[in-house]
Amino acid sequence: MSAATPLIAVFDVGKTNAKIALVDPALGQEIWSARRPNEVVEREAGRELDVIAIERWLLEVLREAPERPRVAAIVPIAHGAAAVLVDHDGVVLAAPDYEDPRFDTVAEEYAPLRDPWSSTFSPNLPHGLNLGRQLFYLQTRRPDVFARTAQILTYPQYWSWRLSGVMSTEVTSLGTHTDLWRPHDQTYTQLARKQGWARRMPSMRNASDRLGRIRDGVAAATGLPASCEVACGIHDSNASYLRFLMDREREVFTVVSSGTWTIVMTNRGDLRRLREDRDMLANVNAFGAPVATARYMGGREYEVIAGGAEEPTVDAVIEVISQGVIALPSFATAGPYAGRPGRIEGDESLVGSRRTALATLYSALMTAQLIESLGAAGEIFVDGPLARNPLFARLLGACVPVGTVRAYPEGGGTRVAAYLGGLKSPAAGALNSVAPLRLPGLLEYQANWRHRLQEQG
Repeated sequence: MSAATPLIAVFDVGKTNAKIALVDPALGQEIWSARRPNEVVEREAGRELDVIAIERWLLEVLREAPERPRVAAIVPIAHGAAAVLVDHDGVVLAAPDYEDPRFDTVAEEYAPLRDPWSSTFSPNLPHGLNLGRQLFYLQTRRPDVFARTAQILTYPQYWSWRLSGVMSTEVTSLGTHTDLWRPHDQTYTQLARKQGWARRMPSMRNASDRLGRIRDGVAAATGLPASCEVACGIHDSNASYLRFLMDREREVFTVVSSGTWTIVMTNRGDLRRLREDRDMLANVNAFGAPVATARYMGGREYEVIAGGAEEPTVDAVIEVISQGVIALPSFATAGPYAGRPGRIEGDESLVGSRRTALATLYSALMTAQLIESLGAAGEIFVDGPLARNPLFARLLGACVPVGTVRAYPEGGGTRVAAYLGGLKSPAAGALNSVAPLRLPGLLEYQANWRHRLQEQG
């Protein structure tokens, strides 16, 4: 490695885990990384994201990172449906967790205030998955907290502020089922304006904008060079989508971004196909354009069904298919079939690789269903943990009627990191074309699974 080659630190705060990675764009790979599981904490205002512990961990682990003097920029990436409220002195007042059931207590009062679906493409979701509902709850049920709020920071931009001292707002987080953004108009909703939330949000910046150098305290705590700059940052599934959009803006393609959520985003998709009652929405990409999106809580549901970490095998998948064991949604509180109790029909005593085979089959069937609901596939790019599952992409390729499935098993973060970090972006990197796993009985199994879904309504 050349000592002169600059590195980029990618700080990715997901719902389940936080990760920091040093990326060498010249090599097109990570050279070091560390991760931790995230927790929620109970505070006076309700359940909250443990931003204090995450920041403490980040500073400590960076202190041990190799090649720190080469880091030229930090790029924050974080999950959606999250914001942090800060007072005039920069003190954190609240960092709500979107899974807090307290937010349901204001659902009926909040619903009539929302802008029409046709202008926001933001479905009415449970708990705090609409950021607007979180803000409404704090404003009406915790007015003592909200009255002290000077700034509302979307989650990636909270982290860019903590690192740089500069506050900003960015469109990919605003356009993620928040009820705060009208993507066609590229402006705040009437709700956000009337409630006074829009004026508490900092000025809009692009995801790739450099906000400034790291704070002196961050440099001292981590050993990063004082010249290291901080990018504005981006919503996590939009980061996955961006790496493909950079070369294919005029093409039809589909990205399957996996993690706690499995997010299916189709470039040049028809927004008229979106159904609010199926948790379909328009995300907003880094350039402000709406993107037809469908999703379910794939990582969470996989964990519930799999019940362990053993890898699935082809023989185990064949056994599950031949026995007719199926998993039916939903095993989480959100997604297109939220409200239905998830269940396994057939042999519920599956263990080991057969259990993970069932979870992988379920994931492929659910993802194929979402892709078809969006109506236009093109090339299908699988990113995140599902790309590292040895059978998922191959099963997906056999379950979708059109589209070539390709996987990014090592992740494509180097390219996005280079772009958002302000360095010359490397090539897109190797994508593995996937041969469909056309197993005996799979299509009949899929047809039966769909039939059972339709029976449930």
